[in-house]
Amino acid sequence: MFFAGGPIRSSARHHLWVIGTRDNQKLANPNRPTMTRLPLTSLFIAIVSLAVMSVSNAQASELKAGPMVGATAMRQAKIWMQATGQGTAQIEYWDIATPERVRKSATVPLTPDNDFVGQFLVGLLEPGRSYGYRVLINGKVQKVPQTLAFKSQALWQWRTDALDWRMAFSSCGFVNEPAYDRLGRPYGGPPEAKRIYDTMVSAQPDLTLWGGDYLYFREADEDSELGLRYRWMYDRGTPEQQGILRTGSHIAIWDDHEFGPNDSNMSYGLKGEALRLFKLYWPNSSFGLPETPGTFGVHRFNDVDFFLLDNRYHRDHDDLKQKNKTMLGATQLRWLKNALLASVAPIKILVSGSQVTNEINRSEGWDKFPEEREAFLKFLTDHRINGVMILSGDRHFTNLLRTERPGTYALHELTCSPLLSGPSSTTTREHESKNPAIVPGTFVNQRNFCTLDFKGPRTDRRIVIRSVATDGQQLWERELKLSEMQTPRP
Repeated sequence: MFFAGGPIRSSARHHLWVIGTRDNQKLANPNRPTMTRLPLTSLFIAIVSLAVMSVSNAQASELKAGPMVGATAMRQAKIWMQATGQGTAQIEYWDIATPERVRKSATVPLTPDNDFVGQFLVGLLEPGRSYGYRVLINGKVQKVPQTLAFKSQALWQWRTDALDWRMAFSSCGFVNEPAYDRLGRPYGGPPEAKRIYDTMVSAQPDLTLWGGDYLYFREADEDSELGLRYRWMYDRGTPEQQGILRTGSHIAIWDDHEFGPNDSNMSYGLKGEALRLFKLYWPNSSFGLPETPGTFGVHRFNDVDFFLLDNRYHRDHDDLKQKNKTMLGATQLRWLKNALLASVAPIKILVSGSQVTNEINRSEGWDKFPEEREAFLKFLTDHRINGVMILSGDRHFTNLLRTERPGTYALHELTCSPLLSGPSSTTTREHESKNPAIVPGTFVNQRNFCTLDFKGPRTDRRIVIRSVATDGQQLWERELKLSEMQTPRP
């Protein structure tokens, strides 16, 4: 072996030299390394002991968060989970109609570098089937207080009308951690505020879409890779959240608070690590393009295409005084236009962390990028893109905006927020509640989430939107008809 640039030699065949710190030699020369002979028998015992400890630690690893079903398709589903320590994990799954035919996913390693997260592709599935599943860590089935199940997406095209289904939508989920929070009243509300997760479970969504600010990096987190990882591990392990994570399937976008500091933009130095973590914790259908990093992508669920926008990775500062400044970046914007033209889904939902159509917005929003936004809205009109609505978060209030567009149908934007974070200030509430574009009766300034029900036959497809309070009280309900989201024929 080598020490400090020189070989350490031993003439004894049955002993190894080990660097030591024997007191008598340290007293004589405290900087001099010492050597102690360790019998091979003792070395063998030490190695075996370390191996036993390693196996014991692996066997002790158990489920910490999830499991959660991510993006589903007709032939596959993505499943996410996180363990308390290292080891291996696997998914066993079966068609509920034939539970004796158990199939297994590939085994994946649970490593410290990936926060002991496992992601799985399960397939090949049959379209429109219900499957049960369970998680094994180091060969041991993990017990959870819910029945674990998922559905492959149905093959309805060219055969029948689309299925009726429900989604939940929310944003701004600040989870308190007093040691690192700002002083004062807890921003994430009292402990009972977390009951909203159980209320979401009661709604039984087929899909939950997390609309940005799922978590909030603190000042102690945002200046280091390990800080970002700490926040993800802490928030995802919230016990009250596990029920909704195990219900239906899930996709997500990000906004500033799980990207970086408040109102952060393309200049954030750790955005590469932030993107890696977002992809690690959210099993979306896809992320960006091979040549363009980001969280943007399309997810199809039944008769809806969701266009998940990345409003951070390529974003200029809202206050930048420069012509042609951008929120999405040229490549993402070109992708979005082409993806909308390629979509055959009757309903097309744009999902943005920042508001899109709000004209009186005093905070961040696409209105701060007027040339880019107006060119895109003109594209929608010029290309007669039908069935479009918008979902957004960020603002710590909920409302439904209706923007009239000459020569085409009105564009609706549902902003839904906050889930756990503090509601908007009195000044913001008084200003925003007077927005002439608000559909009357839809402004909410308390913790809530929204549901969207897609229902009815093709000839009378409707979207029923509701805002739901922490205790399950319905705050308002409105209905949009797909027949009224079409460009008039010339």
